[in-house]
Amino acid sequence: MKKLNIIVLMLIVLVFAFGCEKNGMEIPDECAHLRVEDGWVPVWCDEFDGDELNEEKWTSLNTSWGGGNNEAQYYHPDNIEVKDGMLVITAKKENYGGKNYTSGRIHTQYKGDWLYGKIVVRAKLPGGRGTWPAIWMLPTMNKYGTWPKSGEIDIIEYVGYDKDRLHGTIHTEKFNHMLGTQLGTSLEYPGITTTFIDYSVIWSPGEITLYVDDFELTKFRYTPEFNQDVKPHQAWPFDQEFHLLINLAIGGNWGGVRGIDPDIFPVSMYVDYVRVYQRDYSSLDKMKPEAISEIKTGNLLKNMIYWKKPNNDLDIEYYEIFLNGEFYDTTRLNAYVFERLKTGTEYQVEIVAVDFTGKKSAATAYTLHYQ
Repeated sequence: MKKLNIIVLMLIVLVFAFGCEKNGMEIPDECAHLRVEDGWVPVWCDEFDGDELNEEKWTSLNTSWGGGNNEAQYYHPDNIEVKDGMLVITAKKENYGGKNYTSGRIHTQYKGDWLYGKIVVRAKLPGGRGTWPAIWMLPTMNKYGTWPKSGEIDIIEYVGYDKDRLHGTIHTEKFNHMLGTQLGTSLEYPGITTTFIDYSVIWSPGEITLYVDDFELTKFRYTPEFNQDVKPHQAWPFDQEFHLLINLAIGGNWGGVRGIDPDIFPVSMYVDYVRVYQRDYSSLDKMKPEAISEIKTGNLLKNMIYWKKPNNDLDIEYYEIFLNGEFYDTTRLNAYVFERLKTGTEYQVEIVAVDFTGKKSAATAYTLHYQ
């Protein structure tokens, strides 16, 4: 019986390994202790078990630049420590590089860049008037131009003067704080500065959901019906690789609204771990996507069409667009704006939905009258 159990266990391991390999989702050795749950496979992690920052995963900033927010600190690598199984970012009241404070900021750009997935950061945030810790994401290559055109995902922000209130936000060309149109929400959540909390994001095509522990903070979703005034990427540029940033800012346009309390320093932000997961669709998605329906013409932007996403599929990775029977383009959103075609001409359009396992729907036809 014992031998039989061992054989069964080996078969299960082999099946799982094959599934992950097939989807290019091998689990790194340093993440092997993490469980695979609901098809989420760990692909990148840092448990901060060493005695210094892992420079194969992170870059630490050395700059007086205030992040475009008039922040009061100088970011210096010396303010970053790894000890007792944690990342520690400490802000100090000291003069350096023309600033009155020093602190730390790290990022994973070119070392950890992802398109879609789940990211979990377990952290204890600092309090005190003038502190502004953040866990957030920026595009790696700025596909659509500089900020805010290529987007920003603020998984969590906290300003020390607003005790027990967390903020989650996204910024795009259409929706950003410079215009006063940013999309976000806030939540009163006790224990921010006294306990470790899981801050996470689940990101899929056309949708971003933020969580505080297991509580859904907010969900952002691209809705073409309400964004007919702009090209899809101007409202939703989240179809490109992003990287992770963790920092402790001091002062600035938001964190310093009520000044900086000089008596709180030094003050630290603690991070227990960072874990990145991607979905093993090959083990979850067994259905072929149904054909898309209800292709409509946009009312505000010329030559824009949009459609409903298939309801029967776990997730659609992208759509193939054919023009007069020939392949034309792809899009990750359920909307598209045609450009540089011949004005006054009628085109036969076909759209095919493709899921993350490569299964394709039947084509849906539409007649475009190009203006």
